[in-house]
Amino acid sequence: MKILIIGPSWVGDMVMSQSLYRELKSRHPNATIDVLAPAWCSPILERMPEVDQAIKMPIGHGDFSLAKRWKIGRQLAASRYTHAFILPNSAKSALIPLFAGIPVRTGWKGEMRYGLLNDLRPDRKIFQYMVERYVALAAPKSTMIDEVSLEKCLKPRLNVDSNQQAQLRQRFSLTSDREVVGLCPGAEFGPSKRWPADYYAELASSLIKTGKQIWLFGSQKDQEVTQHIRNQLPLECQSHCFDLAGQTTLVEVVDLLACCHTVVSNDSGLMHVAAAVNCHIVAIYGSSSPQYTPPLADNVITLNTDIECRPCFQRECPYGHLNCLKQLTPDQVIRQIKHQQPK
Repeated sequence: MKILIIGPSWVGDMVMSQSLYRELKSRHPNATIDVLAPAWCSPILERMPEVDQAIKMPIGHGDFSLAKRWKIGRQLAASRYTHAFILPNSAKSALIPLFAGIPVRTGWKGEMRYGLLNDLRPDRKIFQYMVERYVALAAPKSTMIDEVSLEKCLKPRLNVDSNQQAQLRQRFSLTSDREVVGLCPGAEFGPSKRWPADYYAELASSLIKTGKQIWLFGSQKDQEVTQHIRNQLPLECQSHCFDLAGQTTLVEVVDLLACCHTVVSNDSGLMHVAAAVNCHIVAIYGSSSPQYTPPLADNVITLNTDIECRPCFQRECPYGHLNCLKQLTPDQVIRQIKHQQPK
C-alpha cells in the first residue's frame, strides 16, 4: 500500500490522527504513509515515526481554489498512491485524491462527497470519540464497528529530541531542581474553553509553595494571559515560574512538554501534544466535552462542571456568564494534582 492522508488543520486533531497512522502500520507494516497538511504541521509529522513524508498543503484553510487543487492532484499522481484517507469532512478536501487518480479513497460521509469518495463510510456518529472516527477508517467498512473502540485505539506517541531538549533548557535557564508542572492557559477555539487566568495564577502560586516549578506554554496570542498569570504571583514565587509563551516553535514545545511531570491544560492542541509525550494530564473542559476529545495518555484526569447548559461546544458563552469554567475552582484542580502518581 502507498497511502496519502489528507490531514486535519487543527493541532489537536493532527496529534490524534497519529492513532490512525499507527493502526494502518499495524495492519500493513510495509505501507508508506504520506500526509498532505498545512505547513505548520510538518515538524509535528516529523515526530511521528509512522509518517514517511509530510507534504505541505499550499492552499489555505477555507480556500476552495479548484484550479490549484487540480494542479496539486496531477503532481501527486506521479507518486502512484494506492489509497487515500480523507480526514476533514469537506467536499474540497476530497478533490485532490480524486484528481490524483488514487484508486481507493476512504472517508466519512460529509458535504457532497458522493462520487468523490469510493469507500464512503456512512455515519461517523456511530463512534463517540473523534479518535475512534479516525481509526475506524483503517478497518473494513463491514467490520469497523466490531473492531474499533477507544480502549483499542493506539495512543499518539510523538518522538522527543533529547539533544534539542537539552539545548532548550539551557537557552531558557530551565533547571531540574524542582518537579515541573506545565500550564497551558490558551485555547485557539475561543474563550469558552479558557479557564480564568486568575485561577491559573492561584494554582501556580499553590504549586510553587509546595516545591514545584511552573512552565507556561502558549503561542504569541497567549502572551498577555501568561504574563498576567506570572505577574499575579507573589514576588518570591515568580523566580520559579517561567513564561515560555510565544518564544518557542510548536516542535520545541513538544520537547519541553516532555520535561513536565504534570500538565494542566484547557481542551486545546497543547493538551493533546502533552498527552502524546505521556505527561500526566489534568484537563479542564468548559464548553467542550471529554466524551468527544479526551487526552490520549496513560494518566489522565478530566475536570468539568455539570451545569445544565454544558457542553454547548460554542466558541463564546451563549449566556455570557462562563459558569462552566468559573464554577470549577483552583482548589478542585489542586486536589486532583495531589492524586497524580510519580512517572
